[in-house]
Amino acid sequence: MRVRYDDLFARRDPRVLAALRRGTVGIAGAGGLGSTVAVSLARAGVGRLIIADFDRIEASNLNRQQYLVRQIGRPKVEALRQNLRAINPFSEYIVHAVRVTRRNVARLFGDAEILVEAFDAAAAKRMLIDTWLALHPDRPIVAASGLAGYGGNNRLHTRRMGSLYLCGDEASRPAAGVSPMAPRVGVVANLQANVVVELLAARR
Repeated sequence: MRVRYDDLFARRDPRVLAALRRGTVGIAGAGGLGSTVAVSLARAGVGRLIIADFDRIEASNLNRQQYLVRQIGRPKVEALRQNLRAINPFSEYIVHAVRVTRRNVARLFGDAEILVEAFDAAAAKRMLIDTWLALHPDRPIVAASGLAGYGGNNRLHTRRMGSLYLCGDEASRPAAGVSPMAPRVGVVANLQANVVVELLAARR
């Protein structure tokens, strides 16, 4: 079935939609956070997403990440681009199947107005935040901290520190043998996506 752009976003405020369509957002990581952020931003109508992740899909990813059983074994970024195109074929999705490091942040995400941090490891999170703010102190980075387990909705929040926006409870750590669960990961990812939409819409 063919769908028109105007039909897909028929109920959207045209000024907000225009601002989102002009936006370029980077997403570092395509796991539970990154894949969910990407889906939400595609549905919102953000015009260009740049996504980087080196990993491949495993069966254990499917309990919280935006992939399908038939995509197991594929590079995450390639499968995610396929899924995003099926949701919103009118946006541009640039993907890089590489590990994000201090040395390639500028090359991968230099065109992004806003960067989303969607890593698992604390050291990788800190590296990305420090590198981005050193490169682009006036461009926002939206990070996540504290999303393990389930429940605790009242503890989830967004805190701003200059150009850094931090989403989550800023406290929880995964318990031994317990992986992050889809509901709480999804809430935090959508807090991040909502911040991105708010920042882009403010530029209309």
